[in-house]
Amino acid sequence: MQRLVLAFALVACVATLVAGQAFVPQPAGRILEPPVPSLCAQRKIHEKFNGKGYYFSWKDASTANQQMDWLGIRNWCRQRCMDSISPETSVENEYIKKKLVDDKVKYIWTSGRLCDFKGCEERVDLKPLNVNGWFWTAELKKLAPTTDRTQNDWGYSGGINKPQPDNRELIQGGAPENCLAILNNFYNDGVHWHDVACHHKKPWVCEESEALVNYVRFTNPNIGV
Repeated sequence: MQRLVLAFALVACVATLVAGQAFVPQPAGRILEPPVPSLCAQRKIHEKFNGKGYYFSWKDASTANQQMDWLGIRNWCRQRCMDSISPETSVENEYIKKKLVDDKVKYIWTSGRLCDFKGCEERVDLKPLNVNGWFWTAELKKLAPTTDRTQNDWGYSGGINKPQPDNRELIQGGAPENCLAILNNFYNDGVHWHDVACHHKKPWVCEESEALVNYVRFTNPNIGV
């Protein structure tokens, strides 16, 4: 029953804004995982900011030396009623960036993703994709156009000295850069958003998901989350 409810919810999400998966190669059968009630009840929160709880992988001894790819991080967070961060406001974005600088963390994944999979090509509002096709998967909200530098935090440079997103790795014969990471002066350009191929492994930050917490409370009323 729980998976049936979750499946219905995922279908609804896809109808709202087609959701995708990380770049292949990936092990066959990887999916977006549902929350695990017992893990939700035991989730660790390192800090609260503007009423929302955050988990920083490098602050926990059990994950300090771990890194995961984009989908792996989303699933790790989701199993605990959290999700990969979606810095939707400049205040939240600056809060996260300061953590990277203070803790000397080189980069992290966000939930940001390019909508370049089946169904996206039919969306007129997403064209051109490299400008209008980015969204926060955890919130199913579109980002401002990449050309509007006042409404986003894309870096001004990168590995090929072009403004972000630049799809550098694909241009150089590798994977498409379909996922959004925050890089800490990696290209001597400050702390900004960069498009990165989704299979790369990085530390992570989870933020509490009200939707997942409410889902677990509804389906498991006897578990305190």
